[in-house]
Amino acid sequence: MSFRIEKDTIGEIQVESTKYWGAQTERSRNNFKIGPPASMPLEIVHAFAVLKKAAAITNFQLGTLEENKKDLIAKVCDEILDNQLNDEFPLVVWQTGSGTQSNMNVNEVIANRAHVLNGGSLAEGNSTLKANDDVNKSQSSNDTFPTAMHIAAYKVIIERTIPGVTALKETIREKSNRV
Repeated sequence: MSFRIEKDTIGEIQVESTKYWGAQTERSRNNFKIGPPASMPLEIVHAFAVLKKAAAITNFQLGTLEENKKDLIAKVCDEILDNQLNDEFPLVVWQTGSGTQSNMNVNEVIANRAHVLNGGSLAEGNSTLKANDDVNKSQSSNDTFPTAMHIAAYKVIIERTIPGVTALKETIREKSNRV
């Protein structure tokens, strides 16, 4: 297995060379070995993608994010929503504080994948988008994680719970008519 060096305010850390996540995700993987790996529900990850795409569009409309960066963020978010990057979200559900690790995992994946889509490579480091400055622009984990949870809950209710209850209701109705 080969590695690349990622840097953050704490220093350098090795990350598997093929992974899109960065230093903060790797530190979380190493420091929170509680429960099964990758146990953060994909519904939460997908909700983060919806949120990050909406924030990029809004920041572009406000004139604080360049169009090419907005387009790259949106493209990667669409890949996440299309289940193309599921293996890039290795974190466990047990985290500190306000879900900062999950927020940063999504930010890092979007930034690094966008860099590759823009012709760069993971080995050279990210220069196209910055996880904090561009992808996380004007956002706080104190806001993003609860918002992602609300988006995920809404989607589960609309896509699974209501159709399931409707099907149950119809089944009960059909069976009661047979009696």
